[in-house]
Amino acid sequence: MKRIQRRSSAALLLAFLLLLGTGVLLFQLITRGGEWASYNANKGLYAANGILACGTLTDRNGVLLAVSEEGDYHYAEDATVRVASLHAVGDYRGYIGTGALNLFAHRLTGYNFLRGTTRAKGNVVPLTLDAVLQSTAWNALRGQTGSVLLMNYETGEILCMVSSPSYDPYGEPDESIDGLYLNRALSGIYTPGSVFKLVTLCAALENIPDIYERSFRCSGTLDVNGVAVTCSACHGEQTIEAALANSCNCTFGALALELGGDTLAHYAEKLGFTSAHSLDGAATAAGNFDAVAERDSYLAWSGIGQHTDMVNPYAMLRYLAAIANGGSVQEPTLLLGNSNGSTRLLKAETAERIDEMMNYTFTTHYGTNGRFPGLDLCAKTGTAELGDGSSHSWFVGYCHSGAPLAFVVCIERGGAGFTNAGNVANTLLQKAVELYG
Repeated sequence: MKRIQRRSSAALLLAFLLLLGTGVLLFQLITRGGEWASYNANKGLYAANGILACGTLTDRNGVLLAVSEEGDYHYAEDATVRVASLHAVGDYRGYIGTGALNLFAHRLTGYNFLRGTTRAKGNVVPLTLDAVLQSTAWNALRGQTGSVLLMNYETGEILCMVSSPSYDPYGEPDESIDGLYLNRALSGIYTPGSVFKLVTLCAALENIPDIYERSFRCSGTLDVNGVAVTCSACHGEQTIEAALANSCNCTFGALALELGGDTLAHYAEKLGFTSAHSLDGAATAAGNFDAVAERDSYLAWSGIGQHTDMVNPYAMLRYLAAIANGGSVQEPTLLLGNSNGSTRLLKAETAERIDEMMNYTFTTHYGTNGRFPGLDLCAKTGTAELGDGSSHSWFVGYCHSGAPLAFVVCIERGGAGFTNAGNVANTLLQKAVELYG
């Protein structure tokens, strides 16, 4: 009798496990069936040369970006749009792995849980990109190596994502060009320079209670155990607001020492700079911040965005969008009509304070010489010094009023952030405000 009971129990356990496994498989089929069906080993959806056989990608206004019918493929009619959008769109030969042709293959094929896929014309999938802004950003870069990002921080829609160098997908790529297939906006990491002061500022605002009452003195250098941390000028006595506007290395180096490496590392992680992210399934590169420095001077330099600090442009965009949006980032997307939810990165009060300071920086320093006509911005420059004497050029921020636009421009070895990356940002923003303001 006991043997029968044991066998019955074993049979019931096996039946339960079988039912559980079937349920898990069914759940995976419902939620990920499109990905499985659109895998490039599916000969019913891919032509003999490996090209997705159906589907159309357009920009947000219906401009053709890529189309394939039975393996016969075409790209945007305008050559500048083709080159500017290559890394965001991808190519049918599979050189660009993070492009929309891969990310949204299951949507392009017209996958449906009940009827599966079809190799007819597939679906039309509109992206959030604006072809006009893509061309504008590409032309503004003037062949320089780097990346440009622009998003609607209220909806998360990425309106512009350009990576340079690029190539015309109708032609043959010059494989001697380093990083030609790399989408620098998603996969590049760079020394941030002074744009990292926005991270140190956030940590200081939330951990130093009397920071608004303090006066910070800058004599042009900060002596850290016999090592000089240099500043661009002698700023004298200043408030924290003025220190950000002056981009004072002495002040932010001293703040880094007061906060400590562990606190700064915590904020670098909390604000999304040392983690990898996902843009609709495309993995981004993780940045770096060393919590334990060999010398205090290294920590001071880390607090101003030097030493071994590394930042990904997409991570910087998320942070800026969060500041503009009261502390929460509407997670970015390339798919028109899609929402990836929101994530809180910093306190609403902190975001408001940083917003005020960034706008003060713009109005008192960047916007006084007519370089950004008609724009009301919250912005920060970065001139990230490299060991070979060159500098990465950064200009980041968002519109303080008008269109809800956040932007990041990073030019590799582009020199001064204000004059170089700033010029690219202004050109793009003028067109974006014209279209969406």
